[in-house]
Amino acid sequence: MQSQHVRDARQALAKLNVAAIGISPDKPETQLKFDTKFCLDFPLLADTDHAVADAFGVWGEKSLYGKKYFGIIRSSFLIDEKGKIAQAWYKVSPDETVPLALKALTHG
Repeated sequence: MQSQHVRDARQALAKLNVAAIGISPDKPETQLKFDTKFCLDFPLLADTDHAVADAFGVWGEKSLYGKKYFGIIRSSFLIDEKGKIAQAWYKVSPDETVPLALKALTHG
């Protein structure tokens, strides 16, 4: 859902000179299938060794039905033109990703 909301906001983001990218630990082949299925039309980067996720602090312990495992903590980042994180949202709801970004972009 998060990726689809970003896809649907492409025009609004483009008007603000913002480019969206997605990063996940999935293999490129898996990402291509996902991109094709949902017509995302923005780059998906493969972080198969989760080095980027580690650097951004979004690789962590999760729990599902009492079973603990490591994986991506759903997050969203607004990175400025100098490559610095302007805003970070951890454990963000898929429905909140775009509204939070648009608010930060239009209200500083």
